[in-house]
Amino acid sequence: GLFVTDYFTRTPRKLSPFRSFASIELFHFHIPEDTVIAVWNLITFKEQGGTFGDQCPDRSITVYFRSGAPSVINPLHTHFPRDTAVPGSFAVTLTWTLPNRTTGVFNVTSPLPGDWFLAAHLPKDEGKISVKGLYEECQYLFQPQLIVQRLVNIAVLYPGHLTEQSMAPHNRSCLYKVFVPSYTSQVLVEVLRCHGSEGCPLWLRVRAKAPPLHNSTALDCREHAPCQLVLDLPFWQHWYYVLVEKHPGVLGTVSFQVTIQLTDCSRPSLARPPFLPSSTSMNMPHSFGSAGRLALGDSLPTGANGTKHLVSITSPSGERCWPIRPTLRNELDTFSVHFYIFFGPNVSVPPDRPAVFVINLLPVLDSGGVLNLELRLNVSSLCGENVTVFGCLNHEVPLTSGDNASVTCETEHLAGFLLSVNTTASLSRLRIPYPQTGSWYLSLRSLCGTQHGFEPCTNVTAEVYLRAYLSPCINDCGMYGQCKLLRTNNYLYAACECKAGWNGWGCTDNAEAFSYGFQLLSTLLLCLSNVMFVPPVAIAVRSHYLLEAAVYIFTMFFSTFYHACDQPGIVVFCIMEYDVLQFCDFLGSLMSVWVTVIAMARLQPVVKQASAGRGRVLYLLGAMLLSMALQMDRHGLWNLLGPSLFALGIMAIAWTARTIRRRHCYPPTWKRWAFYLCPGAMIAAAAVLLYAFVETEENYFYIHSIWHLLIAGSVGFLLPPRAKPSGHLGPLPRRKGCGYQLCVNEQEELGLMDPAVASINSICTS
Repeated sequence: GLFVTDYFTRTPRKLSPFRSFASIELFHFHIPEDTVIAVWNLITFKEQGGTFGDQCPDRSITVYFRSGAPSVINPLHTHFPRDTAVPGSFAVTLTWTLPNRTTGVFNVTSPLPGDWFLAAHLPKDEGKISVKGLYEECQYLFQPQLIVQRLVNIAVLYPGHLTEQSMAPHNRSCLYKVFVPSYTSQVLVEVLRCHGSEGCPLWLRVRAKAPPLHNSTALDCREHAPCQLVLDLPFWQHWYYVLVEKHPGVLGTVSFQVTIQLTDCSRPSLARPPFLPSSTSMNMPHSFGSAGRLALGDSLPTGANGTKHLVSITSPSGERCWPIRPTLRNELDTFSVHFYIFFGPNVSVPPDRPAVFVINLLPVLDSGGVLNLELRLNVSSLCGENVTVFGCLNHEVPLTSGDNASVTCETEHLAGFLLSVNTTASLSRLRIPYPQTGSWYLSLRSLCGTQHGFEPCTNVTAEVYLRAYLSPCINDCGMYGQCKLLRTNNYLYAACECKAGWNGWGCTDNAEAFSYGFQLLSTLLLCLSNVMFVPPVAIAVRSHYLLEAAVYIFTMFFSTFYHACDQPGIVVFCIMEYDVLQFCDFLGSLMSVWVTVIAMARLQPVVKQASAGRGRVLYLLGAMLLSMALQMDRHGLWNLLGPSLFALGIMAIAWTARTIRRRHCYPPTWKRWAFYLCPGAMIAAAAVLLYAFVETEENYFYIHSIWHLLIAGSVGFLLPPRAKPSGHLGPLPRRKGCGYQLCVNEQEELGLMDPAVASINSICTS
């Protein structure tokens, strides 16, 4: 056949160490129908400071693949919540072949068409807290590329018709496809009138959705006569691919005929007729063309090297399918959808037939949440009988077994999920994270328990409460997690981000969880360590540094309540919004440094103050600069370090000017240097080193508490003593005699009263 090659690529993205599914990078691809091979080219490279990261360490990269929905991964081997089904996926680990670049290739032969998802992450790290901008961080970028090769003009088989084919010596196989509509209980594929050099040296292979593989359902026509392949419970609304293949080593031409018969389970005594009035009767896609609108006089399309004719249909005995009750979709929010049952939610399950319901999940939109199913048995409806209601949830086809005593939800080609409720366990739940989209069918059957197992009940109709809904996360991630809505390009999905040492898909794994005592201790340490600001406040008040004391009190107050609100566990207390507390804490910390350094500079009043004592210019300038820097980036190094260095520069200039003017080192006494400035600077430097290089997520609560103690202690050492009044100039004597007086009313100058009614209380100066 003719092949067409398509190429898809995605933008490189920075990978992160794995902590939860919220830290992975997700890539979305779409594989077209009739694809025979898909090749993923996985490109990974390192960067550091905008250049190639040759010096970055080699870290393995894990990539997960899944069709239909994102992969449900568990690299940390944590426990899943109860009643959670974990769909499978396959993974690839990439190793480095070059210093700064590596490439991996992943091939999938005959992949399933539709949506494919790739998830990639780095291994879990030690959780070091790094200061943004302190050093160039190693970045690991990942870019997947997809190359698909698909067949075009695949011959279509029509139910109830013969397709003649002659396979030339140089041809090894012939590929066909047939569309299976809804309410089809059986597909029969048969090879007739096979003639070759060695009898019928053919293999017959059939597969749903994609061309067959070596392990697909197969039949050796040389050993079976007639060569018939029967598929029970086929997937509805999908293409089935039929591959007729020569045996290895067979030479010469082989001629044969292929026919397809579909059994309609709504009419078990009849096979599907060869002609239907319209394509909608078979629920065929529009791409099927006008083949479904053939009249008796129309001619069928002719395949390559073959012709098609009518064939007489012998109706096999098919199974009967029961009516399927639809559900009403009610969308409340993103990934918050409830599926209501008409005349529900209580469902009656008769003893002689199953009750079947369908839940339709929209393509792409619904695969990023969690499908929840809940069954609750009304025990009073059983009339004392030992009845068990079994529920089978299957994807794309309902499981309607003819064996009424069967309690399995799986067949050779079909996998499902089993739920059961009885008098002792009247409640059953099922959660499917990241479900595949399409139609999900729930079949409910009631069986009575006996000494010999389960048997069909006689005249007991069980009543079951059924609830089905779609949620973003499992139980909203519980008390120790936060459900986050994430986006990759145009695809939305939700994931839990756990805290306080809890792990797992729903934040239910407490193997490394913090105890209540530990959470209380960490909160108290972070909050009470701010009490160390009380001595600096007292020193500032005693030295008449009232503005500095007010800044220290502001810092102590907001740092205490910010850390009380910033805790990951349940020991949390917030007096304001988190963002407000964080801004005030950061602003107070930087303002404490600013006012302390400006106070150490001992600027002259003409520079330090505006005229007539109206506000301190540099203090106000520092508050505005720091507020601007925090609004730009609260965690950026230079946005926060710049104003501090500016203040240190002002202090250095002031001290240098005094040293030159006095021709003596400033501060002048060695005791000030030995007992105050040097210890204070060393304490502050130790605090900065701990904050920048030692602090991690595990030791945060006590390292950051030590940071509080050291910073507050350094302020107590660095704050200068009270300035002594200068005695060489006394006040000027008041002149007597001729002169004038200028009377000023303060309230009038401030605009607080009408000048017409101004009082005589004025300040007179001469």
